[in-house]
Amino acid sequence: MNKFWIVLFHTYFSKLKTKSFIISTVITLALVVLVTNLGSIISMFDDGGEGDKIAVIDRSNQLYDTFAQQVKALDTDEALEVEKADKPEKELEKDVRDEKLEGILILDRDKKGVLKGTYKALEIADSTAVSTIEQALSQAKIAVGTAELNVPQEKLSELFTPVKVNSVALKEGAKTEEELQKATGLVYVVLFVIYFSVLTYASMIATEVATEKSSRVMEILISSVPPVQQMFAKLFGVALLGLTQIAALFLVGYLSLQSSQEKGGDAADMIKGFLDISGVPTATLVYAAIFLMLGYFLYATLAAFLGSVVSRIEDVQQMISPMILLVVAGFVIAMVGLSTPDSTFITVTSFIPFFAPMIMFLRVGVLDIPFWEAALGIGITALTIVILAVIGARVYKGGVLMYTSGGGLKNIKQALRLSKDR
Repeated sequence: MNKFWIVLFHTYFSKLKTKSFIISTVITLALVVLVTNLGSIISMFDDGGEGDKIAVIDRSNQLYDTFAQQVKALDTDEALEVEKADKPEKELEKDVRDEKLEGILILDRDKKGVLKGTYKALEIADSTAVSTIEQALSQAKIAVGTAELNVPQEKLSELFTPVKVNSVALKEGAKTEEELQKATGLVYVVLFVIYFSVLTYASMIATEVATEKSSRVMEILISSVPPVQQMFAKLFGVALLGLTQIAALFLVGYLSLQSSQEKGGDAADMIKGFLDISGVPTATLVYAAIFLMLGYFLYATLAAFLGSVVSRIEDVQQMISPMILLVVAGFVIAMVGLSTPDSTFITVTSFIPFFAPMIMFLRVGVLDIPFWEAALGIGITALTIVILAVIGARVYKGGVLMYTSGGGLKNIKQALRLSKDR
C-alpha cells in the first residue's frame, strides 16, 4: 500500500508542477477575475461618463419632449444623450462626420399620422443605440396615441403592467418556485464542472499513461509497483489535482465577487444571486458531490485503460474520441433536458450509466423524484465503474507492455491476452 501512495503523490506533484497545468490554471483564474469584475473594467474605459450625443430633428414639432422622456426612462446607464437640434440637417451631418455627434435622429409623422424615425450615423454597427431609440419611439407612439384618445396615464400604466403568474406545486414535497430557481443554478454549475473536469482530467490520465509508455518509464515502474495499483494511484492522484484546481478557482472567484460587490458591481450581484445555494436542500448538495465523483471515476477509469493500449502520444486523442463523444452527448442531453426535465426521454437516459452522472443529477436537482430512482442511478453507475475497473485493470496490466502502433478493439483484446500470461 506504501507504493500506492508513492505513485499517487508522484502523479499529483509531477502534474502540479508542469508548465501546461500552471499556465492553464493562471489563464482560467484570470478569466474568472475578468468575468466577475467586467463592469468595473468596462467603466475604466469610459470617457468621463458622458453618453453618445444624438441630435433630434422634430419635423412634427410634437414628438421631441415625449421621446426624450422615454429615452431617459429606458437608458438607465445614460449611454445616450439626446438634444433638440438647433442646426440645419446638413450642418449636423458635418458634425457627425467630424465626430462631434454620434448621430442624427429625424422624427416625423406620415400622412396617416403614424410616427416614424430615421437615424443617421457614420456607422450603424452599434445596435444598442438603435435598439434604445426603437424602444423609446415605440413608447412615445403609445403615449402620444393615448393622449390623443384622452386615455388617463394611470389606466395606461395598469394596461401595460405585465401579469405575474404565481406557480404553485400541488405535489407534496415538490420544490417551490424560489427553490427551483436556486436548484437550477446549482445544476448548471455542477453540469459544467462534471463536463469540463471529465474532459480535462480523464484526457490527462490517458495522456499520462501513454507518455510513460512512450518513454519506456512504464517498464521500470511495473517492476516495483503492480499495474493495478499504478492505475488507481493515477486516478486518485489526478482527482486530487482536479480538486486542487477547482478549489483554487472557487476561492479566487469568491474573493473576486466579494471585491466586485463592495465596489457596487451589478454583474457581481447577478452572479452571486445565480450561485446562491442558501435555499437548496442539503440532499441536493450531497447528490451533487456523489454524481461529480461518480462521473469522474467512470470516465477516468475508462481513459486509463484506453491510454494503456496506445504506444504513442499522437494516438491518444484518436483512442479516447469515442469517450469524449459520450461526455459531449450526455452534456447536450442534460442542457436540453433543463427545459423538460420530466420528459420520458430524459427519464430513460438518466439510467444509462455513461449519462447518469449528469442527467440523473439534473432530475434530482429540479424534480422531486422517488429515492429509489436516484439510488438506482447511483447503483448502476457504481456497478459500471466496478466492471470498468476490473476489465480496465486487466487491460492496463497487459496494455502497459504493448508497443504496437495505433489502437482500437484489437489492441484491447491483445492487452487482455497479455494480462492472462503475466
